[in-house]
Amino acid sequence: MQVAVHVTRTGEQRILVPVSGSTQPRYAASGHLLYVQGSTLMAAPFDARRQVLTGEAVPVVENVQVNSFGAAQYSISTTGSLVYVSGGSQSDKNRLVWVSRDGKEQLLAAPPRAYGRPRISPDGRKVTVEQDGQIWVYELARDTMTRFTFEGSNNFAPVWTPDGSRIAFQSDNDGPPSVFWQKADGSGGMEKLTGSEYTRFPKSWSADGQLLSFGEINPTTGYDIWVLDVKDRKAVPFLRTPFYEVGVFSPDGRWMAYTSNQSGRDEVYVQPYPGPGGKWQISTDGGTDVRWTANGRELTYRNADKMMAADVATQPAFSAGKPRMLFEGPYVLPSQFVSFYDVSGDGQRFLMLKPTEQAQAATQIVVVQNWFEELKQKVPTGKK
Repeated sequence: MQVAVHVTRTGEQRILVPVSGSTQPRYAASGHLLYVQGSTLMAAPFDARRQVLTGEAVPVVENVQVNSFGAAQYSISTTGSLVYVSGGSQSDKNRLVWVSRDGKEQLLAAPPRAYGRPRISPDGRKVTVEQDGQIWVYELARDTMTRFTFEGSNNFAPVWTPDGSRIAFQSDNDGPPSVFWQKADGSGGMEKLTGSEYTRFPKSWSADGQLLSFGEINPTTGYDIWVLDVKDRKAVPFLRTPFYEVGVFSPDGRWMAYTSNQSGRDEVYVQPYPGPGGKWQISTDGGTDVRWTANGRELTYRNADKMMAADVATQPAFSAGKPRMLFEGPYVLPSQFVSFYDVSGDGQRFLMLKPTEQAQAATQIVVVQNWFEELKQKVPTGKK
């Protein structure tokens, strides 16, 4: 990953920081571009009018917590305060764990690693996970972890086809991160399904395996929901708004459940697919990372460390019950619409990612007030 600037007026894109592994860029009102390299917060003088760096980057904060996807836990205010979570890289600190609906845990034998986005195969025998920019397949009965992808350096977001024959995923193997798929046995190599100048990542399949919902990250409209017909490789937008939305098909393919921040916070909604029709809000106090159970009669989602569920009916018309909490615990939370759990076929167990005790104990929030004064001394911009 590199840091780039997109000029919305002209459509021009330029690389600002070519160093691989540079993530989470933010502009500071002090006249700096901030980003994370490894677990170090870097700062470089930045001319916002010309969108160019005017000097070399300098390390300004060490030991910023960064998860295995490069998401750095820091933020800045317009008045000059800095807040960040200490702890450095969180790689190799997650465990795969089954959690029952009443919160009882069963650890899987897989060793602690930098796992992300677990997905259960349709037959329930295997699990795909991300690890170090590649996708791996874990066989539950044999307790074996086998590497699945070998091309590209950043392969994420695996999604099984309904028949289990293929796995769709995001890869940077051919330009900007796009949607590819490959046979589940690893043969045949990866094949590109859809691409764009913008980042795209798969989310869910329709029951017949003909339609794939995917997200597109657009600098103007944020996260949008698109649908790809894999037969003719034609992709069309389903929901493209100024807000962030990420959606998944219902088991019967007639509905799309999605998370949106249109209200000012993340909430879960449902709309008919392909439409037309209105929308129903499912969550009542915030929600993200939504899933349908296989029978289509329940929606599950995350609300901070709580696992929530709501009964739904799609026939003869759509209706939803009051959300209820199933369990809560210190499991890895969704990050910028990245999901970290899956539901078993019978809807009775949840495959979660649980940080090791060492990772949980390392969490500490640090607040630095009037940080811009220190920043200007370390990295002069020439501005008064």
